[in-house]
Amino acid sequence: MAESTLQYQWIVTIKEGIAALFAGRDDVFVAADLLWYADRTNKYDVVAPDVLVVFGRPRGHRRSYREWVEEGVVPQVVFEIDSPSNTAAEMERKLAIYDRRGVEEYYYYDPESGRLKGWAREAGALRPIADMEAWASPRLGITFEAPPGKDKLIVRGPDGERFRTFQEVKRQADEERRRRRRAQRQARAERERADAERELRQQADLRAVVQHERAEAERERADAEHRLREEADALVRAERERAERLAALLRTMGVDPDRN
Repeated sequence: MAESTLQYQWIVTIKEGIAALFAGRDDVFVAADLLWYADRTNKYDVVAPDVLVVFGRPRGHRRSYREWVEEGVVPQVVFEIDSPSNTAAEMERKLAIYDRRGVEEYYYYDPESGRLKGWAREAGALRPIADMEAWASPRLGITFEAPPGKDKLIVRGPDGERFRTFQEVKRQADEERRRRRRAQRQARAERERADAERELRQQADLRAVVQHERAEAERERADAEHRLREEADALVRAERERAERLAALLRTMGVDPDRN
């Protein structure tokens, strides 16, 4: 059980970071602060790593990790985050337990001092890793950067991305959600602008059609008036010509058409 908020933060960060790395695999079990029993006949032979990783066992909830239930599979990777009550003797005892049980990789981090240590199985025993910053976990593919100072550790996944705290993940998720909402608002505004422009173009096209039809009607009216004037002029000319022919006829008959 975590004894400080800083220890708890690192337990959650490492556990969830590793779980995210293997989210696509059903045969990797990752747990935090889970009792690990090795011998079903001895309930006192128990240890609770801050984080344990087991390859070859299904994901899922457990009340404890019991090797005889898990087909004898031993957690391959464990992490311990230093707590205020830890003593050097306690950490040596845990190292001995993990060595005896067959752990392949063991990592210890003290977030208060910034001290990071690691052990890897070699020639049948856990042996210290000489340079943690040049080390990549064979099982997990993660790397470590441990600059001096409190709470400075950086754990990176195989893709180089840093493990983030829950708060950082939440902030990132919130920012991504805000970004999507901004993008959605922008897209909606763009659609509305495009719709408005399309409506304006349709209105302009309609006005152009109306103006064209009005112009055609004006031309037809003008043509009709022109034809009426021509017809009226033709009638006047015809009437004048008829009157002139009648007058000429009367003159041939000796009648003066101009006399009243």
